Amino acid sequence: MSGPDNGKDPDLLLAEPDKHLAAKTLARFEGAGVRTVVCHDGAEALLQVGACHPRAVLLSAPLPVVSADRVTELIARLHPVPVLVGAGPEGAEEATAAVAAGAIAFVIRPYRTKEIVPLLLSGGREEDSAAGPLVVGDIELDPEGFHVHVRGRSVQLPVREFMLLRYLMENASRVVSRSELTRALWGTESLDSNTLTVHIRRVRNKLREDGKSCCTIDAIRGMGYRLECGSWCSEGAPAEPPTTPMPTG
Repeated sequence: MSGPDNGKDPDLLLAEPDKHLAAKTLARFEGAGVRTVVCHDGAEALLQVGACHPRAVLLSAPLPVVSADRVTELIARLHPVPVLVGAGPEGAEEATAAVAAGAIAFVIRPYRTKEIVPLLLSGGREEDSAAGPLVVGDIELDPEGFHVHVRGRSVQLPVREFMLLRYLMENASRVVSRSELTRALWGTESLDSNTLTVHIRRVRNKLREDGKSCCTIDAIRGMGYRLECGSWCSEGAPAEPPTTPMPTG
C-alpha cells in the first residue's frame, strides 16, 4: 500500500493490480491535488477502506483476490462511499457486475484523470447538468446506469462499445481521429487498426438496427469518425431525414 500519511483521510483509494499503471496514475492524481492511497487487490482494498476512510474508491476490473463487484457490494454494506470501476480489456463482465452492485460509474482504464477528478470533487455525485443522461439526437446514454436508449428502445452495448458511443456523443458533430479514439478507449496508439473498425461497425449497426436511430457514425476518409445527428433527428422524429417536396407546375 502506498500514498499519503499526513493524518488526513485520503480523497481516493485506488485498487489497481498493474503496479506500473498504479504508480503513473498516483502521480497524476497527486499532481491534480487528489490525495490518493494505492493498493493492488480486492482484499487489501477492503482493509484500507476501513482503515483510511477514503472519500471515494476506484477499482480496477478485473481485480484479483476479491473481485470488483464483491468489493463494491461489501463497501456499500460496511463503509458506504462512492465507488467507481475502471474497465480494462478483460474486465467487462466484472465491471458490469460492479455497477449492478452499486458502483456509480464506469471510467476508462487506463485512467483519464480529467474524467475522474470532477467526480471526486463532487463526492462522487456529478451535480451539474452533465451528471444526467447524455442526449444527442434521438440517442440517450446514461453513464451511471450504463443504459442506452434510442427512441425509447433499449440498446445493449458491452463496455467498450458503450465507452465508444459515449466518447462520440461527447464530441458529436466533430471529426474524432482514430488515434484519439484508441488513446481514449484503449490507452494506446498501437492498436490493431481493424479492432477500432469492428467496434465502430458494431455500434453503428446496433444504433441503426436495434434502435432505428436517425443518427449516423460517418467514416471520414483519412481523418476519423463523426457522430452526426441533424437538427431534425430527435425523439419522435422520423427515422429518415425530411425531404423537400418537388415543386409542381
